[in-house]
Amino acid sequence: MMSDIDDIDRTILALLQENGRTPYAELGKAVGLAVSSVNERVKKLNERGVIEGVHAAVSASALRLDLLAFVFVGWNDPATEEQFLARVASEPAILECHHVTGTWNYLLKVRTHTTRDLEAFLGGIVKAVPGVLRTETLIALSSPKETGHLPLVPPTEHARKAGR
Repeated sequence: MMSDIDDIDRTILALLQENGRTPYAELGKAVGLAVSSVNERVKKLNERGVIEGVHAAVSASALRLDLLAFVFVGWNDPATEEQFLARVASEPAILECHHVTGTWNYLLKVRTHTTRDLEAFLGGIVKAVPGVLRTETLIALSSPKETGHLPLVPPTEHARKAGR
């Protein structure tokens, strides 16, 4: 799919990742196209599933969700997975859920207000799923980089352009 995206599309996507409300006239100036052409390109990117939606970036600290934790979750019985994933899908404190390799089954990215809230979350949500045998929790002290922006250039090309 990356091969279907040209440099103009990449620039449009980069600008929209920065600010999803960028006016098409501004996008057009940045890429040298008329507003109607930008509109058509964005429409096609949506239709092809490259753009999945436009979202507001909400400040975790403004909502006092100051505790960021990563929770590894493990079990032995494959039947546990279905109930676990159902619980994960309905829990707003879980920002991300990743099926991982190694000794763990899943990795969760979680935001809560306090360590007490995290403890309640672990006991009442994660460990309450029948079959969950173990968890390991890492608490982030700070996050020098946290982004939802996707790389629009393959890492090898980016390294080449950076002179590496």
